[in-house]
Amino acid sequence: MPARKSLPAQIRLVPRLLALLLVGLCLTSGNAFARDARVDQAAASFNVLAFYSGTWDAAHIDFVKEANQRFPQFAAQNGFTYTATNNWDQLNNLTAAQHQVVMFLDDSPHSAAQRTGFQRYMENGGAYFGFHVSAYNDAGSNWPWFNQTFLGTGRFATNTWLPTAVTLKAENRTHPSLVNTGATFRSSVSEWYSWQNDLRTNPNIQVLASIDPSSFPVGTTQVWNSGYYPIIWTNKNFKMIYANFGHNGMNYETNTRTSSTFDSPAQNQFLMDALKWLGGGGGTVPPVDQPDATTWYTVANKGNSKCVDARAAGTANGTVIQQYTCNASLAQNFQFQPTSSGFVRVNNRNDATKVIDVTGVSSADNAGLQLWTYSSGNNQQWQAVSEGGGYFHFVSRLSSKCLTVPSGSTADSVQLVQQTCNNSATQSFRLTAG
Repeated sequence: MPARKSLPAQIRLVPRLLALLLVGLCLTSGNAFARDARVDQAAASFNVLAFYSGTWDAAHIDFVKEANQRFPQFAAQNGFTYTATNNWDQLNNLTAAQHQVVMFLDDSPHSAAQRTGFQRYMENGGAYFGFHVSAYNDAGSNWPWFNQTFLGTGRFATNTWLPTAVTLKAENRTHPSLVNTGATFRSSVSEWYSWQNDLRTNPNIQVLASIDPSSFPVGTTQVWNSGYYPIIWTNKNFKMIYANFGHNGMNYETNTRTSSTFDSPAQNQFLMDALKWLGGGGGTVPPVDQPDATTWYTVANKGNSKCVDARAAGTANGTVIQQYTCNASLAQNFQFQPTSSGFVRVNNRNDATKVIDVTGVSSADNAGLQLWTYSSGNNQQWQAVSEGGGYFHFVSRLSSKCLTVPSGSTADSVQLVQQTCNNSATQSFRLTAG
């Protein structure tokens, strides 16, 4: 076997140089990630710790699941960190230096150590945001400090059913949590609670929002026809907010969601401004993404890329709103003009007095969409709910159902309808100016 010749010195150096280069790249990359982590940490001005149990009522469990998906996204966009836990014992020795805000998503502390720890946390600079069933209490679960002193509610009294959306009236427009909502704003769908105590008579409680009288009747089988119902409030002796939403609409036979607690842009705005105030993040967050009121847009479906279109470029009342291959015609241009409480009318460019309207003033699934002269009807108003990246879904003010491509059709000339919101691509539309 012939003897192996030695490689020239220059060639022998190449692997060493490559190795050194790779080490340098790794170190540089590692430092870059470290810098990024430090930047992210600096940008996060407060920490939220959310407690949940996730064991009772499919609607509450579904809200917890959705909250733990959505709040990390909100946190990334708004400069805070979000951690969720079902270990309520973390309350035992919690301090405000560790987590500036505590959330109760679907429950409240049960053990003496948990309750004592939470009370100590609140009395020593902590902040609290509570949702819906976290305030529920009966004879077996009453906690006097929490239900009387802190929340002010006393016992649970009644509830509405089925879950519905309501219009909320802002009681204190100067509070940092309400500066971006307007005098009234539309909630997401929820079940609503009433309480033993009249919060208006408690000098320590400041009601921030209540059900606007225009919402009555509220509910379908258990109905409130009139009255004063606080939905959001704070206790002046603590940094806290309780909001009585957080019950998703559910099909209990299939355990599937029929509404989202995060369907309302105005309610989401309140949530972010409230957390900013509680966490000491400073200032208020910019308003959530909405279409520009003076711009004309094409509206293309995410699932099939077809455009929302007025059939045959018609402008008469009853003209079908359909999907059609995008063609840059005025029949496919729409303007989103604000009405009230975060809703818009959707004008067609060929005749801006005509808007997208649910036929027959219907609240039913699969009711078709048409053009009709605008008359301030709730079936003519929509909530543009941003999904990010220029995509939106559109929720009817009348029915809380979403503008939908039926059965995910890809065919031209298919009439668009309203259906129960389901977060699918058939209900997601990209807005493009021009």
